[in-house]
Amino acid sequence: MSWGKIMSGEQLTPSDLNNPTSEIKLERRKRRVNINDLLDKVREQKNKERKENYIFLMLILGVLAVTGIIASL
Repeated sequence: MSWGKIMSGEQLTPSDLNNPTSEIKLERRKRRVNINDLLDKVREQKNKERKENYIFLMLILGVLAVTGIIASL
């Protein structure tokens, strides 16, 4: 049975198909999802949202303070 040539020009044998090379293993690792990376992204997003909420709250409090000062004059 002839397996033909792969794009790189290598000949594949049945034993090559049963024993993936380190390059194929590395490719599989790259496709895996790292849960720590996902958790870091979620934490980063929550921190960003929290920071935006604090900025918005400070803006509202500043407007109220300015309005109170103007109203008391």
